[in-house]
Amino acid sequence: MIFDLHSHSTASDGVLAPAVLVARAAERGVGTLALTDHDTLQGLAEAQAEARAVGIRLIPGVEISVTWEGRTVHVLGLNIDPDNPALAAGLAGLRAGRVERAQRMADSLAAVGIGGAFAGSAIYATNSDMIGRTHFARFLVNSGHVGSVPAVFKRFLVPGKPGYVKHEWASLTEAVGWITGAGGEAVLAHPGRYDMGRERMNQLLGAFRDLGGSGIEVVAGSHTTGHVPVFADYAAAFGLKASIGSDFHAPGEGGRELGRLQALPTRCVPIWKDW
Repeated sequence: MIFDLHSHSTASDGVLAPAVLVARAAERGVGTLALTDHDTLQGLAEAQAEARAVGIRLIPGVEISVTWEGRTVHVLGLNIDPDNPALAAGLAGLRAGRVERAQRMADSLAAVGIGGAFAGSAIYATNSDMIGRTHFARFLVNSGHVGSVPAVFKRFLVPGKPGYVKHEWASLTEAVGWITGAGGEAVLAHPGRYDMGRERMNQLLGAFRDLGGSGIEVVAGSHTTGHVPVFADYAAAFGLKASIGSDFHAPGEGGRELGRLQALPTRCVPIWKDW
């Protein structure tokens, strides 16, 4: 069975509606899909209905934005209860800060001569509460400022570049607590993206595990082949289960296609072992 445990829909910053996303996953042979939109559970009911219709398993999930030691990291919640009130309240607080951050991002871009970024980016956000960097990236590409979405994140929207603004998200304690309190498993998303040395990664994973974190993405859409054995080793060292996910947002927009991922190393304990 093909597992893909990290994907996004129009409920956050994907371009496919939840039902269309699920149908696409089924067409590509995915047997178990997690919908993990950023800081929202809005797309889960639609996705679940389509999953039943096409005969695949839908894992209710979320991707929570976290500030740890001054860095932004992401934590996936898998198999969460979407009706858990504490999780819903925590995510609502994160969404409230997104619009204010987006306005500051637009102001930063305006300062270097790129006007209209807030309104232009909002066009790409089906859920107006969820406007974020990916929507700004699509605006910058489609307005001719940059050639591709991946190129945006080299010239804009990252630390030290126009469009980037520092923002305080949930704490690691809060994120893991919301997930485990909702009956889910917390998984550190795409650790290869964080550009941390071994010492800092050890600190992060130690804190994450001690708070109740369950897993780490060993195979991820943004990971290279070389990342896989490195994070398999981290999983073993910290007693974490291994997860796999494309981080799919849009056809042809970078990352990986749904389900098109290498297998987990056989020495890994998969996150789904006890599901």
